[in-house]
Amino acid sequence: MSESKNDYDEMFGGGGDVREPYREYHDWVNSEDPGQLLRKSAEAETFFRRTGITFNVYGDTENTERLIPFDVVPRILSAWQWSKLARGIEQRVRAINAFLYDLYHQQEIIKAGRIPERLIAENSAFEPKMIGVNPPGGVYTHIVGIDLVRTDDNEFFVLEDNARTPSGVSYMLENRETMMQMFPELFSRIPVQNVGDYPKNLRRTLARSAPSACNGRPTIAVLTPGIHNSAYFEHSFLADQMGAELVEGHDLRVIDGRVAMRTTRGYEPIDVIYRRVDDEYLDPMNFNPDSMLGVPGILDVYRSGGITIANAPGTGVADDKAVYSYMPDIVEFYTGETPILKNVDTWRCSEPDSLAYVLDNLEQLVVKEVHGSGGYGMLIGPAASKREIARFRKLLKTRPENYIAQPTLALSTVPILTKAGLAPRHVDLRPFVLVSPDRIDITPGGLTRVALKKGSLVVNSSQGGGTKDTWVLED
Repeated sequence: MSESKNDYDEMFGGGGDVREPYREYHDWVNSEDPGQLLRKSAEAETFFRRTGITFNVYGDTENTERLIPFDVVPRILSAWQWSKLARGIEQRVRAINAFLYDLYHQQEIIKAGRIPERLIAENSAFEPKMIGVNPPGGVYTHIVGIDLVRTDDNEFFVLEDNARTPSGVSYMLENRETMMQMFPELFSRIPVQNVGDYPKNLRRTLARSAPSACNGRPTIAVLTPGIHNSAYFEHSFLADQMGAELVEGHDLRVIDGRVAMRTTRGYEPIDVIYRRVDDEYLDPMNFNPDSMLGVPGILDVYRSGGITIANAPGTGVADDKAVYSYMPDIVEFYTGETPILKNVDTWRCSEPDSLAYVLDNLEQLVVKEVHGSGGYGMLIGPAASKREIARFRKLLKTRPENYIAQPTLALSTVPILTKAGLAPRHVDLRPFVLVSPDRIDITPGGLTRVALKKGSLVVNSSQGGGTKDTWVLED
C-alpha cells in the first residue's frame, strides 16, 4: 500500500497548492538550505538521546531503550479547525465521565436498552469493587487522551478513547521545546498556541480533585511501576515538572486510614496519586495478590474518601473497543446532543452477522483486540500476508468476542523530512484533556504520531512510528 491520490494531504492540496495553515511555514522551509535542515534533524536526535527521552519495547529480547524518532516538519492546524475539534473532544469527555458514574451507580443506560448488559457484565475492565463509590469531585477520568484521525478538510474521526493511563504527553512537551530551540525564528514568524503550561494545568487539575480528607495544600505524587516500565521517562518527567513526588509502591503504606509516603521525616500522608500502574497491580489486597507494584489497602482508603486516585480504578471500561462502538449512543444519552466527532464504523465480532461479514472481508479490514493497545494484536488487512490473514481468521473463529473490525481509512498525510526532500506520511493525533470538578482543559494540539514507513498506517512508536510537533495557530 502506498500514499495515493485519494489520501488527503494536510499541507498540499490538489495540483500542489499549499493549504492556508501551512503557507507561512512553506515559504520559510523553501528558503532554507535542505542540508542544514537535515543537520538540524540529526541534532534533534542527539538532544533527545542526551535528555533521556527513550522508551522500552515489551518483548524486546535485547531489552534495549529506543528513541522515538522525531520529525522536524510540524503538523499545523488552523484556529477554527481546532475550535471545532475542542468542542467535540469536550463533549465526548463529559459523556465518558457521566457514563462511568452511571455504570458504577444506577446503570440507567443499560436499563434504557442503549447498550447491552453483557457488554459490561462480561467486560474484564469493569471493576465491581467500584460499584457505589463516589470519587472526589465526581471525576473518574482526570487525564484523557482521545485518538483522532483525519480523512478530509473537515472530517476527523475518533479512533479510540484512552481513559485509563494515557501516555505520550511528555513527548508533546519535549517536541515543542526541541522545535523552539532549533528554529526560534519560526515561532517569531508564525503565531503558535502554547502547550508548555500542561504540567501547571495538570497539577492544578489534580489539586482541585483532592479528597475531603485533604487539609491545606494537597500533596501530590506520581505512582510509577519503576525504571523498567516503558513510560518511566514520562513518569519522572511529569513529577519533576509538576513539583510532585515520584514514588513506587514500596514507598507507600496505609497509616491511620490515609496513604502515607516515606520521607526523611517519617511517613507523611498524600492526598492525590496520579497513578501509572494498571488496575490489576494497584492493590494486592483487592486485585492481584501477587502484585509488587501497588499499595496494599489503597482501594479501601479511596472508597472511604481518604485519597484521590487519578484516573479512578475501573475507568478502563470506557476505552474498551467494544464499548467504543457504542460511543455515539453514549454521547447522545448523557448530553442530549448529536456527537460532534464521529466514530469509525465498527463491526463487533461478538455478533454473528458482523463476524460473518468480517471473515468474508478480512483482506480489506483492520481487526483489533478489544483490550489491545500500542499497535499489538492488530491486523491491517490490505497490508497483511496470507499467513497473517489465516491466523486472524482462526483467532476470530475461536474468540470472536475479543475483536472488533473497522474499515481501512484513507488517513491524512503530513510531509516528513527525508534526504530526498519532503515526503507524505500518515498521521494520527492524540490531544490531552484534563478534567477537574469545575473545568475541562484541552491542550491546543497534542501528540502527532507519524508512520515513518512509506504507505504504513501504523503510527505507534512500538511499531516503528515517530512523532511531530503539533501547532495550533492563534486566531
